[in-house]
Amino acid sequence: MIKKRRGSRRGRRGGGGGRRPFQRFAPKGPVARINEHISAKEVRVIGTDDEALGVMPIEKARELAQEKELDLIEVAPNAVPPVAKIMSYDKFRYQKEKEDKKMRDLRRKSETEMKSIRISARAAKNDLDFKAKKVNTFLEEGGRVEIQIMLRGREKGNRDWARLKVDNFLQSIETPFKIVSPLKFGGRGATMHIIKE
Repeated sequence: MIKKRRGSRRGRRGGGGGRRPFQRFAPKGPVARINEHISAKEVRVIGTDDEALGVMPIEKARELAQEKELDLIEVAPNAVPPVAKIMSYDKFRYQKEKEDKKMRDLRRKSETEMKSIRISARAAKNDLDFKAKKVNTFLEEGGRVEIQIMLRGREKGNRDWARLKVDNFLQSIETPFKIVSPLKFGGRGATMHIIKE
Protein backbone atom coordinates (compact mmCIF):
# COMPACT_ATOMS: atom_id res chain seq x y z
CA MET A 1 0.00 0.00 0.00
CA ILE A 2 1.36 3.39 -0.96
CA LYS A 3 1.35 6.01 1.78
CA LYS A 4 0.41 9.55 0.96
CA ARG A 5 3.07 12.15 1.53
CA ARG A 6 2.32 14.81 4.08
CA GLY A 7 4.06 17.34 1.92
CA SER A 8 1.53 16.87 -0.86
CA ARG A 9 -1.29 17.96 1.46
CA ARG A 10 0.60 21.02 2.47
CA GLY A 11 1.27 21.78 -1.16
CA ARG A 12 -2.40 21.60 -2.05
CA ARG A 13 -3.36 23.67 0.98
CA GLY A 14 -0.93 26.47 0.28
CA GLY A 15 -0.97 26.46 -3.51
CA GLY A 16 -2.56 29.02 -5.79
CA GLY A 17 -3.81 32.55 -5.19
CA GLY A 18 -2.86 35.00 -2.46
CA ARG A 19 -4.71 36.15 0.64
CA ARG A 20 -8.46 35.92 0.39
CA PRO A 21 -9.90 39.40 -0.23
CA PHE A 22 -12.33 39.20 2.69
CA GLN A 23 -11.28 37.23 5.76
CA ARG A 24 -14.10 35.25 7.32
CA PHE A 25 -12.11 33.64 10.10
CA ALA A 26 -11.87 34.94 13.65
CA PRO A 27 -8.51 36.71 14.14
CA LYS A 28 -5.98 34.99 16.40
CA GLY A 29 -5.76 36.71 19.78
CA PRO A 30 -7.91 39.53 21.20
CA VAL A 31 -6.70 42.15 18.72
CA ALA A 32 -10.00 43.36 17.24
CA ARG A 33 -13.27 42.07 15.78
CA ILE A 34 -13.33 42.02 11.99
CA ASN A 35 -15.80 41.53 9.14
CA GLU A 36 -18.60 39.11 10.04
CA HIS A 37 -17.47 39.00 13.68
CA ILE A 38 -18.56 42.62 14.22
CA SER A 39 -21.90 42.36 16.04
CA ALA A 40 -23.05 46.00 15.85
CA LYS A 41 -25.96 46.74 13.51
CA GLU A 42 -24.39 49.98 12.31
CA VAL A 43 -20.90 51.46 12.47
CA ARG A 44 -19.09 54.73 11.83
CA VAL A 45 -16.75 53.93 8.96
CA ILE A 46 -13.25 55.26 8.31
CA GLY A 47 -11.90 54.80 4.80
CA THR A 48 -8.49 53.66 3.60
CA ASP A 49 -7.16 57.24 3.58
CA ASP A 50 -8.54 57.93 7.09
CA GLU A 51 -11.49 59.79 5.58
CA ALA A 52 -14.80 59.71 7.48
CA LEU A 53 -17.42 57.85 5.46
CA GLY A 54 -20.16 58.36 8.04
CA VAL A 55 -22.52 56.04 9.91
CA MET A 56 -24.00 53.16 7.91
CA PRO A 57 -25.51 49.69 8.36
CA ILE A 58 -22.92 46.99 9.02
CA GLU A 59 -23.90 45.16 5.80
CA LYS A 60 -23.09 48.20 3.66
CA ALA A 61 -19.78 48.73 5.49
CA ARG A 62 -18.81 45.10 4.81
CA GLU A 63 -19.70 45.53 1.14
CA LEU A 64 -17.43 48.58 0.87
CA ALA A 65 -14.56 46.60 2.38
CA GLN A 66 -15.19 43.67 0.03
CA GLU A 67 -15.23 45.97 -3.00
CA LYS A 68 -11.73 47.16 -2.06
CA GLU A 69 -10.62 43.57 -1.27
CA LEU A 70 -9.85 44.66 2.29
CA ASP A 71 -11.21 43.97 5.78
CA LEU A 72 -13.59 45.86 8.02
CA ILE A 73 -11.94 46.22 11.43
CA GLU A 74 -13.65 47.44 14.61
CA VAL A 75 -11.13 49.94 16.01
CA ALA A 76 -13.31 51.63 18.67
CA PRO A 77 -15.85 49.08 19.96
CA ASN A 78 -16.96 51.23 22.92
CA ALA A 79 -17.94 54.23 20.78
CA VAL A 80 -21.61 54.83 19.94
CA PRO A 81 -21.89 53.64 17.27
CA PRO A 82 -18.66 51.59 17.12
CA VAL A 83 -15.96 52.84 14.75
CA ALA A 84 -14.75 50.49 12.02
CA LYS A 85 -11.91 51.04 9.57
CA ILE A 86 -11.43 49.62 6.08
CA MET A 87 -7.91 48.25 5.80
CA SER A 88 -5.89 45.05 5.60
CA TYR A 89 -6.15 43.07 8.83
CA ASP A 90 -2.53 41.95 8.45
CA LYS A 91 -1.43 45.59 8.29
CA PHE A 92 -3.66 46.50 11.25
CA ARG A 93 -2.25 43.67 13.37
CA TYR A 94 1.31 44.66 12.47
CA GLN A 95 0.67 48.29 13.48
CA LYS A 96 -1.02 47.20 16.71
CA GLU A 97 1.84 44.91 17.68
CA LYS A 98 4.32 47.69 16.88
CA GLU A 99 2.40 50.17 19.09
CA ASP A 100 2.12 47.63 21.92
CA LYS A 101 5.85 46.95 21.79
CA LYS A 102 6.58 50.67 21.90
CA MET A 103 4.34 51.08 24.97
CA ARG A 104 6.00 48.10 26.70
CA ASP A 105 9.44 49.56 26.01
CA LEU A 106 8.39 52.95 27.39
CA ARG A 107 6.85 51.33 30.48
CA ARG A 108 9.96 49.22 31.04
CA LYS A 109 12.19 52.28 30.67
CA SER A 110 10.10 54.38 33.06
CA GLU A 111 10.05 51.61 35.67
CA THR A 112 13.84 51.42 35.67
CA GLU A 113 14.28 55.20 36.02
CA MET A 114 14.59 56.33 39.61
CA LYS A 115 13.52 59.72 40.96
CA SER A 116 14.55 60.68 44.48
CA ILE A 117 12.75 62.88 46.98
CA ARG A 118 14.57 63.86 50.16
CA ILE A 119 12.60 64.97 53.19
CA SER A 120 13.64 66.13 56.63
CA ALA A 121 12.04 64.59 59.71
CA ARG A 122 11.40 68.09 61.06
CA ALA A 123 10.37 69.78 57.80
CA ALA A 124 7.44 72.20 57.80
CA LYS A 125 4.08 70.99 56.48
CA ASN A 126 4.11 73.27 53.42
CA ASP A 127 7.53 71.91 52.42
CA LEU A 128 6.29 68.32 52.76
CA ASP A 129 3.14 69.13 50.76
CA PHE A 130 5.28 70.58 47.97
CA LYS A 131 7.44 67.45 47.85
CA ALA A 132 4.35 65.22 47.95
CA LYS A 133 3.13 66.97 44.78
CA LYS A 134 6.48 66.21 43.13
CA VAL A 135 6.07 62.55 44.09
CA ASN A 136 2.61 62.61 42.48
CA THR A 137 4.15 63.90 39.25
CA PHE A 138 6.88 61.26 39.25
CA LEU A 139 4.38 58.47 39.89
CA GLU A 140 2.09 59.65 37.09
CA GLU A 141 5.07 59.49 34.74
CA GLY A 142 5.33 55.80 35.60
CA GLY A 143 8.73 55.87 37.30
CA ARG A 144 10.01 54.46 40.55
CA VAL A 145 10.35 56.97 43.39
CA GLU A 146 12.89 56.74 46.18
CA ILE A 147 11.86 58.54 49.35
CA GLN A 148 14.74 59.49 51.64
CA ILE A 149 14.23 60.74 55.16
CA MET A 150 17.22 62.48 56.65
CA LEU A 151 17.90 61.89 60.35
CA ARG A 152 20.30 63.68 62.67
CA GLY A 153 21.91 62.77 65.96
CA ARG A 154 19.49 61.11 68.34
CA GLU A 155 16.82 60.92 65.61
CA LYS A 156 18.69 57.94 64.15
CA GLY A 157 18.01 55.93 67.27
CA ASN A 158 14.27 56.65 67.30
CA ARG A 159 13.16 54.49 64.37
CA ASP A 160 9.50 54.32 65.38
CA TRP A 161 9.33 58.11 65.29
CA ALA A 162 11.00 58.15 61.86
CA ARG A 163 8.53 55.55 60.54
CA LEU A 164 5.65 57.69 61.77
CA LYS A 165 7.05 60.70 59.91
CA VAL A 166 7.32 58.70 56.70
CA ASP A 167 3.79 57.30 57.11
CA ASN A 168 2.44 60.83 57.53
CA PHE A 169 4.25 61.90 54.36
CA LEU A 170 2.91 58.92 52.41
CA GLN A 171 -0.65 59.83 53.40
CA SER A 172 -0.23 63.19 51.68
CA ILE A 173 0.53 61.50 48.32
CA GLU A 174 -2.67 61.53 46.23
CA THR A 175 -1.62 59.16 43.42
CA PRO A 176 -2.33 55.50 44.33
CA PHE A 177 0.97 53.71 44.89
CA LYS A 178 2.46 50.54 46.25
CA ILE A 179 5.64 50.00 48.24
CA VAL A 180 8.18 47.87 46.36
CA SER A 181 11.00 48.31 48.88
CA PRO A 182 10.08 48.93 52.54
CA LEU A 183 11.78 51.50 54.73
CA LYS A 184 15.43 50.60 55.34
CA PHE A 185 17.66 52.42 57.82
CA GLY A 186 21.29 53.14 57.19
CA GLY A 187 23.78 55.91 56.69
CA ARG A 188 22.25 59.35 57.29
CA GLY A 189 18.64 58.18 57.49
CA ALA A 190 16.30 55.75 55.80
CA THR A 191 14.98 55.07 52.30
CA MET A 192 12.04 53.32 50.66
CA HIS A 193 10.87 52.82 47.06
CA ILE A 194 7.33 53.19 45.69
CA ILE A 195 5.72 52.90 42.24
CA LYS A 196 2.29 53.77 40.86
CA GLU A 197 -0.31 51.16 41.69
